[in-house]
Amino acid sequence: MALFRFTATKLAESQKIVPQISVVLRQLSDASTDLKAVLAAKIPKEQERVKNFRKNYGNQKVGEVTVDMMYGGMRGIKGLVCETSVLDPDEGIRFRGLSIPECQKLLPKAPGGSEPLPEGLFWLLITGDVPTEAQVRAISKEWAERAELPSHVVTLLNNLPTNVHPMSQLSAAITVLNSESKFAKAYSSGVHKSKYWEYVYEDSMDLIAKLPVIAATIYRNTFKDGSGIGAIDTSKDWSYNFTQMLGYDNPEFVELMRLYLTIHSDHEGGNVSAHTVHLVGSALSDPYLSFAAGMNGLAGPLHGLANQEVLLWLQKIRQQIGDKATEEQLKDFIWKTLKSGQVVPGYGHAVLRKTDPRYTCQREFALKHLPNDPLFQLVSNIFKVVPPILLELGKVKNPWPNVDAHSGVLLQYYGLKEMNYYTVLFGVSRALGVLASLVWDRALGLPIERPKSLSTDGLMKALKAA
Repeated sequence: MALFRFTATKLAESQKIVPQISVVLRQLSDASTDLKAVLAAKIPKEQERVKNFRKNYGNQKVGEVTVDMMYGGMRGIKGLVCETSVLDPDEGIRFRGLSIPECQKLLPKAPGGSEPLPEGLFWLLITGDVPTEAQVRAISKEWAERAELPSHVVTLLNNLPTNVHPMSQLSAAITVLNSESKFAKAYSSGVHKSKYWEYVYEDSMDLIAKLPVIAATIYRNTFKDGSGIGAIDTSKDWSYNFTQMLGYDNPEFVELMRLYLTIHSDHEGGNVSAHTVHLVGSALSDPYLSFAAGMNGLAGPLHGLANQEVLLWLQKIRQQIGDKATEEQLKDFIWKTLKSGQVVPGYGHAVLRKTDPRYTCQREFALKHLPNDPLFQLVSNIFKVVPPILLELGKVKNPWPNVDAHSGVLLQYYGLKEMNYYTVLFGVSRALGVLASLVWDRALGLPIERPKSLSTDGLMKALKAA
C-alpha cells in the first residue's frame, strides 16, 4: 500500500495519469475476485507497517492545539487516522491517492456506461488497489445475493407512518438490522480480537448490500403508492438495482446515480458522519449500530441537509426574479442576502480552498446531459456571480461552490423531487467509505476513542500556570 500511494501521487503530479497509472495499479492489484481474501493478504503487512511506524515515531508531535480549536469544534486539530481518503485544501478529495477525475477514468464502468461503478470505488477504498472489471462484477453479484431483508425489518418499514422522516426510517431500519450482526454474535462467543475485522467485514458487506433495498422501500412507502420494489437482478450492478427499485428506468439517471454514489462515499475521517461511525465503532458496537449513529449525524442541517438548503434558496430566487434573471439581478439578490446576515448556501467549505471537485464533475455531467435545463442554467450563472462577490466581501476563506451547490439540481431534473429523501441517498453512498474504514479500524486494533476534556476554569488555570 505504501508503494501504491507513492506511485499514484507521483504519476498524478506528472500529469501522465491514465496510461501509466493504470498499468502500475493493475500490477499491484491481486487478480482474485474474492475481496475478503485479497484483504486478508494485505492486513498483516499493514499491521506490521503501522506497528513499526508507531514504534519509531510514536512520541513525535504532529501539531498543536489552540484554545480556539478547542472551542471551535476541534477544527484543524490533527487527531484522527483515515486510510480511505484525504481532503487536501487545494486539491480536493483523493480516494486512496486518486482524484475524482482519475477515479472516473480508472475505475471500471457498466457496459456502455461512462461513470465509475461504486463497487469499484469500494474495492479501491478497502484495498488501496484499482480493481479489474472481473473484481467489480464479483462485488456487484455478491451484494445482489446478500440484499434480502429479514422479515422483521420489512415489517418495521411497512408499518412506520409516512410522516416519519425518511432519515429516521433509515436509522431505525439499520438499528434493528443489528439482530443479524455476525460481529456481535462472534464477540459474545469470545472470538479473539485478531478476528474482529473478519466479522466487521461480513457485517459491512451485508449492510451495504441491503441499504438500497431499505432506502427504496422508504421511498416507495413515503412518496409513492407503497407498492413492492421488485426483485434484485444479480446480473446488474448496485446502482442499477437501486434505481430500478426506486422506480426509475432512465439510463441517464442510472449513470447519475453511479456518479452520485461514488463521489459522496467518503470525505476523510473528521466529518460528522464518518467520525461518528468511527467513534461508536471504537466502543466495539457492531457496524449496524455504528452506521445508524453516523446516519443520525448525517441527518443534521449542517451536514447532509445542505443540498436541500441550496434548492430552497434557488426556489426563492426563481420566485422573486425568475428563471431568466440577469447577472445584475443575481448580484443584487446575493448582496441583499449577505447584508441581511444570511449566507449563500452551497458556497464555502470548512477545509477546501477551491471549487469542490465533486461540484465540478456534477457540472460536467449536467453540461453533457441537461445543458438547457433552466435550473442548471441558474446554478451556472450563480457560479459566475457569487465567488467575486464573496472575495470582495473579504470575510470568506473559500468563495467557491461545494458539492451541495449542484447535487439537488440533477436529482430534480430526472424527477426525484422529494427533497426530504436526498439525505437518504447521501447515506447509502456514505456507507462505502465509513464501513471500509471501520474494517480497517478493527484490523489495526484501534482502541476506544477517549480524548481528554477540560472545563473552562481548568483550561484557564492551565494556561496561567504555563
